[in-house]
Amino acid sequence: MDWVKTVCLVLWVFTFNSVADDLRDQALKLMAEIPLIDGHNDLPWQMRSLFNNQLNTVDLYTLNTTHTNIPKIQKGRLSAQFWAAYVPCNTQYKDAVRQTLEQIDVVHRMCQKYPDVFKFAASSQDIMEAFKQNKTASLIGVEGGHSIDSSLGTLRTMYHLGVRYLTLTHSCTTPWVDNWLVDTGSEPEVHGGLSEFGKQVIWEMNRIGMLIDLSHVSEKVMNQVLDISKAPVIFSHSSAYSICKHKRNVPDDVLMRVKAKQGIVMINFYNNYVTCQNAANISDVADHFDYIKKVADASIIGFGGDYDGVPRVPDGLEDVSKYPDLVAELLRRKWTEDEIKDALGRNLLRVFREVEAVRDRLNTTQPDDIPIPLKEVQNPCRTDYGYPDQDKSSSVSIKAFYPLLLVLTLLNKLF
Repeated sequence: MDWVKTVCLVLWVFTFNSVADDLRDQALKLMAEIPLIDGHNDLPWQMRSLFNNQLNTVDLYTLNTTHTNIPKIQKGRLSAQFWAAYVPCNTQYKDAVRQTLEQIDVVHRMCQKYPDVFKFAASSQDIMEAFKQNKTASLIGVEGGHSIDSSLGTLRTMYHLGVRYLTLTHSCTTPWVDNWLVDTGSEPEVHGGLSEFGKQVIWEMNRIGMLIDLSHVSEKVMNQVLDISKAPVIFSHSSAYSICKHKRNVPDDVLMRVKAKQGIVMINFYNNYVTCQNAANISDVADHFDYIKKVADASIIGFGGDYDGVPRVPDGLEDVSKYPDLVAELLRRKWTEDEIKDALGRNLLRVFREVEAVRDRLNTTQPDDIPIPLKEVQNPCRTDYGYPDQDKSSSVSIKAFYPLLLVLTLLNKLF
């Protein structure tokens, strides 16, 4: 009877492979109808860390040390990507703005170097135009509020350069907003979430039409922004806290508030946010999709892979070429075609269009030009031109400690 078992096994394998192929074909069909929009990819940081931004020396067709290159993008049917203009927290109070501008420049130059592959995008309409041209719409998100150096003018300037979202913090608290590490107890709460200037940032982002990204912020900040923002918000690369209890993920009550606000949570693929362990697989990631759909709805779900920004990704999602396999897994789990299309891109497009609509409704509102109070940003590397004398006099005692602060900074670098 061994031959019967062998025949049954062969038939099972054939059937399984046939079903898998059918699901993948169905996934590719859906991805040809609706653009796959990913919320966060750190390839620009790889350009800096590996090549010091010397893009002329890099061939994105043959580069194989990253999760992302052109053949992988094309195989993965990646239709639109928010590229992260990220610089580390240790640039805060130093050269964060310069370095961020250089990362913005890298994205623009990627589009210029590969015009047949990438199309620079700064609007929801641009995404659809790129999709019609079979190009990858390339958008910019600045990852970390330290990149604007507590300046609304800098925020607006970055918008003019094409930046379409700001992640309010990275893993550091700024002079106006607390980061997610506050919730772990490893860092103190400084502002009780958002400071008054932090609220100005939110309102100004609404006014100019910049997406507010709540990945990396404390839970208190999530709720404060959901309270005051006139526009929907995004989590560009976060997952479900109830599946993996990591403070970078989104708790259930916030998921429900994102739904009420008609925002989006773009699910992260980093193993430590997927399983809270070093190991994960494609099924574990799909569990987050299923969970958020159950708790809130498929209408708030998107893709936020975090490729090239993390050291570990799940088995089955090794690089950006694997998106169709995840879509096929969702189909295997009985997601409807409408739900898949929402997650692929319709949700993000809806959010983006509403942010643009809020901007248009506020187009007669004057730019906010009230600066952050001097005492909240006073440090050895910052000048105080333009501030009233009474503000400057309040910081005289602080200035007396500048030499000591500089020495401590140098010692920190050495040790």
